[in-house]
Amino acid sequence: MKRRQVTPRRFRPRGVFFDSATTAWLRTAVLSLSLSPSPFFSGLALAAEKAIIKAASGAPAQPLALKTLDGVTHDIAKLRGKVVLVNFWATWCEPCRDEMPSIEKLKAKLADQPFEVLAVNVDEPEARVRAFLEKTPLALTVVLDPGKAVTKSWNARILPASYLIGREGRVRYTVTGEIDWSSERATSMVNEMLKDIPRKK
Repeated sequence: MKRRQVTPRRFRPRGVFFDSATTAWLRTAVLSLSLSPSPFFSGLALAAEKAIIKAASGAPAQPLALKTLDGVTHDIAKLRGKVVLVNFWATWCEPCRDEMPSIEKLKAKLADQPFEVLAVNVDEPEARVRAFLEKTPLALTVVLDPGKAVTKSWNARILPASYLIGREGRVRYTVTGEIDWSSERATSMVNEMLKDIPRKK
């Protein structure tokens, strides 16, 4: 009896396909997250290459009272009357590390203005943050958010995540992803906010 020859079917992969740029970004994000040393990074992701800058609704900023490595508490409520840049970051996040120097430059530019920066480290061990800052000193106020309670309340799901708080304590802009904070655009945003005179309670 003659056997019938079976021609193998051509394999057709199933699933969702992305363009090359998206695939490259996903590969970078997965690699960075796989290198992160702790499971708490679930729920966080790296930002896309192009940052998203949005004007916010002007709602009051969420509470934020966190300690530095030296145990000093910084409460955003006590910074009313100043423009505040709140930046959520982590040592494992390459875009976070890359934008830090530009934040320092912006802070230096506005040294004589009522402008403050709170760099919120997201749920990393103190020893790791301390080692990072010893290797890469930052002229910024770095506070710690163990447990991610503040990170969650601010809805910072992608790192870096930044918020510009006006002098009346309201969120004026949100930034998802890395930007050059020393650029003309970013500096102009902050300068416009500095012109606002807070109302007395």
